[in-house]
Amino acid sequence: MAGHRLRLRDGDLVEIDGVLLTSIARTWVDLATMLPMDDLIVSGDAIISEHSRSFAPRKAMVPLAELREFVAKANGIHGVRKARLALESLRVGVDSPPETRLRLMLDDAGLPEFLPDYPVEDILGRPVWTDLGCPQYRTCLEYDGEHHLAPEQQAIDAYRDQRVSEAGWRQVKINRIDMGRGPDWVVSRVAQALRKQGWSC
Repeated sequence: MAGHRLRLRDGDLVEIDGVLLTSIARTWVDLATMLPMDDLIVSGDAIISEHSRSFAPRKAMVPLAELREFVAKANGIHGVRKARLALESLRVGVDSPPETRLRLMLDDAGLPEFLPDYPVEDILGRPVWTDLGCPQYRTCLEYDGEHHLAPEQQAIDAYRDQRVSEAGWRQVKINRIDMGRGPDWVVSRVAQALRKQGWSC
């Protein structure tokens, strides 16, 4: 095992309970030397994720603007070039790693862009928050994790699905079994929904 010497600058370190650690932004840049690109984007989405929904507000560990500023000034840090490439693919509002992986899968396939945490306006003008939404083709995606199997959550989901449908949007639900079948399966399901909404590839 080889040791490495880090070149640290002002602001690269934070103190937590008397222990000096690299800051979240600096750690993310350092991870660029170890992680595959998709994993680096997944971790970056988690760092910048924030939203103000009243039922589940979330505050970013590092706001996107702050992370951009840090990376822009990180000349000479090993991994910064890869971090700068990954930064362009980060999106605010993602709630889980599978959502990021799903978004990247669709981007890689050349499908229209889906935006995280997208509000679909129901027939009463109220927002229905979707995991990923494509407003151009009124298509949205939900990644259903294990908690969606609970009866109470299923009732909530059914009401959400009804509101989305009544608003004229087409919804596709994806779960871990779908993701396990690979990109061809997932992309074909989403592409089919987009075509029904007017997209032509």
